[in-house]
Amino acid sequence: MGGSIAVGWGAYAVSHIIAGTLIFSGLTKPGIAHAAQKPEESAPQEYADAAGSGDSAEYRTPLAGEPLHINVKGRSVDIPARNRGNVTALALGGEFYFPKQGETSGTPIGVLYLKRLWEHSRTRNIVSIFVNDLEYDRSFGAVELVARFENNTVPGGQREVVNNREIASSEATWGTLVASLGPGLRYKVAPFQVDNDVRLQLLGRVGYFYAERTDNTGPNLVLPPNTMLYGVKLRGRYDGMRRNLLELPHTGIAAGFDLDYMYRDRWANFGTIPEAVFTKSNTQDYLQVNGYFIGVSGIPGLSEKNRVLFSLHGGVTSTSSADRYNAIKIGGGPLPGESDDLCRPDYPGTMFNQVLVANYTLAALQYRRELAPFLYVHLRETVIWADRAAVTDTNRFLFKSSNGAATTIGVDSGIFWNSAVYLGYSWDSGFIRNGKPGSGLILIWSKAF
Repeated sequence: MGGSIAVGWGAYAVSHIIAGTLIFSGLTKPGIAHAAQKPEESAPQEYADAAGSGDSAEYRTPLAGEPLHINVKGRSVDIPARNRGNVTALALGGEFYFPKQGETSGTPIGVLYLKRLWEHSRTRNIVSIFVNDLEYDRSFGAVELVARFENNTVPGGQREVVNNREIASSEATWGTLVASLGPGLRYKVAPFQVDNDVRLQLLGRVGYFYAERTDNTGPNLVLPPNTMLYGVKLRGRYDGMRRNLLELPHTGIAAGFDLDYMYRDRWANFGTIPEAVFTKSNTQDYLQVNGYFIGVSGIPGLSEKNRVLFSLHGGVTSTSSADRYNAIKIGGGPLPGESDDLCRPDYPGTMFNQVLVANYTLAALQYRRELAPFLYVHLRETVIWADRAAVTDTNRFLFKSSNGAATTIGVDSGIFWNSAVYLGYSWDSGFIRNGKPGSGLILIWSKAF
């Protein structure tokens, strides 16, 4: 019961987009620490030629925002301190699937990332035209007023992908727009960087849902009515992580949860008749609960160049209230690392929002090796257990218990022109393609301004 979408990856390129504020001498401007940010070191850290440096126990990985003096192949490079509370960046790229997922062999990626921190306010915006996530917070001491806007309004028909097959008759144009407003509490926590805080927010939500037929919509498919949406969300976040020079988590833990209740005002039975009908009584309102925990640390006996990361994501919602438009969505894309992106469950090699589930647990274990301050490689194993949307031989939709595993190898590198690249290859045991193994390749280039 998913949607086959060839655009819209933008909101999921966040994890590596801010890494491009690096790199070489004369291309990065010095920054000024924000008032709420712990001042960075004033003296640049020295880093010897990468080819000649060993795994000394005294070695310290350059951290995000810190100045750095580096010698690479005889070339001296000075990287000044950077204001991590003032970031503008653009990410472009794509993900490719072997074999196809449904009828899709690749998905483009494009997103603009804007982050600003002032003395009494902040904003974080993910802009990709049809899929956007905008937030502005105004603080009054520890109390803040939170305003958010989200939309998923991809034009053109979207088809369900079940058992790795696109169902042409399921095609429909649909989308949502949701605005949220409410109070919150925010406190800075160690290590007191721009992304280190604990937050608790209670948001009232008002939105609009629409669904329209296309020329391919099947005659037996009944769409739900356009309607206003009303709901409430309780959101909690804790981020005690310190990032490295490429904004990858280096040490510490992060955790969070979302309790999301939504009511559809004008609603009716919908689905494929007569076999699969979602009733108004079951689907007019729903509650979703999602949570995550992430921890990263060193490896005893090895230098800081070696890191291990563990992540756990999970979510529950009633299978009777979950449908094509509101089920928990799991996708692929770049691995989560940015503070507000850590909540996203990522199964590498998956198409945008392809996997719809009612209940799931997703765990990952990653080893990362620093080859140079601007070059990292990682190996990651991801496992998932989920009640996943499926279809029977009689075209009856249901949620079926399934599991899978994906192995990922990736490279993160800073390059010239205030840019960074991420290249990752993933192999899936068969969770994505209904038991058939497959692979995915992702490439993202991000540029800071």
